Amino acid sequence: MDLNIRNIYCIGRNYRLHALELGNAVPEEPMVFTKPSHAVVPMDGGTVKLPGGRGAVHFELEIVLRIGSRWEPGADADRCVDAMALGLDLTLRDVQSALKEKGHPWLDAKGFRGSAPLTGWLPYPGEAELAKREFVLLRNGEEAQRGNPRDMLFPIPALIAHIGERFGLGPGDLIFTGTPAGVAALQDGDTLEALWDGKPAGSCRIRLV
Repeated sequence: MDLNIRNIYCIGRNYRLHALELGNAVPEEPMVFTKPSHAVVPMDGGTVKLPGGRGAVHFELEIVLRIGSRWEPGADADRCVDAMALGLDLTLRDVQSALKEKGHPWLDAKGFRGSAPLTGWLPYPGEAELAKREFVLLRNGEEAQRGNPRDMLFPIPALIAHIGERFGLGPGDLIFTGTPAGVAALQDGDTLEALWDGKPAGSCRIRLV
């Protein structure tokens, strides 16, 4: 995997049912948080080590966009993206809940090492074609999550424009576009497999240490 990654922008609550399953309000504009580049690990069939002593670690499978050119106002969103992947936005849910109660940032719950497993890069087909396909997470061989980008509250052009205007976007930046419903806590030894359009895209085994 090319690990020449710059900024990692993540979108929270971009699928209505996911927001509701966690008891959160549905946002009126994209909710953006970040992860450090050190959070990225490959979903190449190997083991991903995660902190097992800090409460529940939840999985959240998402479409991840790789930006290939500098964003400018009025830019064509499809031309800004040069590849896609599926990625896991892993979350220390108990830590996140405690931080939210205190009004603190989420970084400690979202940005720990290994919190962003990524499949290999796939061709980006453009927004219109993307909406015709689904992504699935299998947990120990059973379906845990299924999503379609047409169900996003904020579609890809809106996400790119929002992030570009507020923070800037350039080559090597990634966007985790949000997860559908079905998130749950991982168990030591779980095997996760990500499917894109019915085909395997990447997998990993979870080790809680």
